[in-house]
Amino acid sequence: MKVLTSIDWNSVSEKMHAKGFAIIPNILTDEECSELIQNYDNSNAYRKKVVMERYRFGLGEYKYFNYPLPELIQQIRTEIYPHLVLIANLWFKALNIDRQFPKTHQELLQQCQENNQQKATVLILKYGKGGHNTLHQDLYGDIYFPIQTVLFLNEPDKDFTGGEFVLTQQIPRAQSKAIVLKPKKGDLLIFTTNFKPEKGTKGYYRVNMKHGVSEIHSGERYTLGIIFHDAIS
Repeated sequence: MKVLTSIDWNSVSEKMHAKGFAIIPNILTDEECSELIQNYDNSNAYRKKVVMERYRFGLGEYKYFNYPLPELIQQIRTEIYPHLVLIANLWFKALNIDRQFPKTHQELLQQCQENNQQKATVLILKYGKGGHNTLHQDLYGDIYFPIQTVLFLNEPDKDFTGGEFVLTQQIPRAQSKAIVLKPKKGDLLIFTTNFKPEKGTKGYYRVNMKHGVSEIHSGERYTLGIIFHDAIS
């Protein structure tokens, strides 16, 4: 895995403020991606499986990890949070939201536990031909962190075709804007869970955002989603 302290976090912050997302290349090695995919069938690693079609979430499936998380995932979740919390707290301040997030991830998890949110939200998603994910937001409870990440475990146009990552921005009193991204194997995408501030002539206003996955035309697509807050169920 790429050393997370070597990332240019100032550049990441600038991209997040401007667009609500940032791609960091080559976080995972090919071997680490393969190991995560191969572990998909290890039922002991997961607490819950969701078949997306049953809930009209799309077509595909995903599994939530059990605690304790695999060491690699735990390390990423813990070490990235302190960099993202600086962005999140600036966003809430700009939008005059009366809340600031704690400096460490463990403190955030403690807040989740006090609100009866004790289930791990890290998940691995699997899509085959025709698979897709409808536009949504991953909130899971009253305590939520407004930024999340996705690790891409396959190579687009080699392991699968289609399956682009889609973000939409809903600007007040305007039509939605679609953003289509195509990260490579091993890349990390950081993006807003539900909104970002945008500066207007009268100060900052809220731009709501959702995310999803376009239809897979061939092959299989795996991703690992890291959400920083825990869930009630």
